Formats: sequence, structure tokens, C-alpha cells
Amino acid sequence: MDRAELADFLRRRRARLTPADVGLPQGPRRRTPGLRREEVAQLAGMSTDHYTRLEQARGSRPSRQMLAAVARALRLTRDERDHLFHLAGEEPPRDRPASEHVRPGLLLILDRLTDAPAQVVSERGDVLAQNAMAKALHGDASARPEAERNVIWRYFTDASARELYPAEDRDHAARAAVADLRAAVARRPDDARLAALVRRLRARSEEFSALWDAHEVAVRRSDVKRYLHPVVGLLELDCEVLLSPEHDQRLVVYTARPGSESHERLELLRVIGLQDLTRG
Repeated sequence: MDRAELADFLRRRRARLTPADVGLPQGPRRRTPGLRREEVAQLAGMSTDHYTRLEQARGSRPSRQMLAAVARALRLTRDERDHLFHLAGEEPPRDRPASEHVRPGLLLILDRLTDAPAQVVSERGDVLAQNAMAKALHGDASARPEAERNVIWRYFTDASARELYPAEDRDHAARAAVADLRAAVARRPDDARLAALVRRLRARSEEFSALWDAHEVAVRRSDVKRYLHPVVGLLELDCEVLLSPEHDQRLVVYTARPGSESHERLELLRVIGLQDLTRG
């Protein structure tokens, strides 16, 4: 691990970003250009002290998970992300057919969506990035263990994940999730992580196994979903799924029809979204 070069690289990449680049308010006048350290730490889901130590060349060796989070927070390109891994003494991710590195263009769109929940999800169902509204609606995925950031895994193994859906909608949600995963497996038959996810789900959930055996296939592109939020109540949202060119990542955006009760409740969610009033 080259601590000095890593620290220099982090400082310089932080200095080139503005709050607007990452969807943050400008705030008071800044003495120096770029984001503050605490802002990068917030975006990466780590403590400010931990990030500061990295920039001061005195931090412990970061985990691969932490390096990936910092790469997303600093909006690094794939080449820059690989460089970050090398400086930390790690090999960049190369053995996964579908990349988990969210492209800066997708993150830029995500940052601009301040009034609608939006998140970037891999075709496996792993939540890779969320805006503040998505965290308020679904909970902060970055606060969960890595294995529990998969929306399909949580739906079939964690009863609390289903509480966000009205009871009469849960069967449709389950079938749609499995049908979409079926399509992903067919597109990437050699993806070991996809195959492992299916094996784990079949072993853990009889419901998933039965739906998998039904062999229904459907790629999610748009839908209308209802959510029972614990604070603002029932939300009926239009769900638009924007696929990346390689189809390995999706930007999922949730909107409410203007003038509807759900629109008013979504606005309330925006107001309270940063408060500790929603599920984690």
C-alpha cells in the first residue's frame, strides 16, 4: 500500500468535485475548492475520521468494499477506480462479468434527482447507489451488510422487507423479481455470482424455488408500485427502469402523478427524508 500516493490521489480527486456534482447543497462559502472531507465520508458511508486518516497517509489499509465506496463517492472513472485499488495494494475487480462500478454518468443523473427516489441496481439486484429520497423510501442499503444489499435476497429472506408492500401486492412483486432474475441468468449463463445467488435463494426460500421452477421471464422496464411507508403512508408510484447499454446496471426512478395524494406524500417524504424517521 502506497499511503503517500493514495493520500495525494484522494485529495486531488476530492478537490475537483463541487457539491452540485454530487447532489449536495452549496452551503456557506468555501475557503478551498472541492468537497469537504466529511462530505466524501458521508457519500461513501464511512466515518469522517477514517477518511481523513486516508488523506493524511496514516490510515489503515482500506477494505475492498470501502475502496469501492470511495470510488463511487469521488465519481471515479473505471480507470481511476483501478488506480485507487492499486495504490491501496489491491487488485481491481476484474473477474466479474457485470461491473459493480457505477459509471459517473449514471451517478450524475442520480445526483440531479432531488425530488424523486432513485437508485442504481445491478442486474443481480444489488443496490449500488441511492439518492437521499431512495434511502428515505427503501432504507439506506449502504448501512446493511453486503450480502443484504440485494433486493431479491431481502425480499425472500427478510420478512421486514415485505412490510413495505401492501399484502395484496406481494405475490406480484415476488413473481416480477424472479422473472427478471431468470432473464438475467439467461443473458449471463457464465456469471458465477448470479448462479450462486439462485442456489442460495432456492435453498433458503420454498416460495422462491417454486417461482423459479415456474420459469416465467420478464425484464423490468416500467411498472406501477405501491409502498406502505411507515411515516407518510401509502404511496402509488410510477417506476421507470433505465437500462445501461450493457444491461448490467439499471437506474430505477420512482415518481408520483402530479396533483395526486401520493405526490403530496412524496413531497412530505422529501422534507423529512434526512431525519431519522424511516426504517433503516
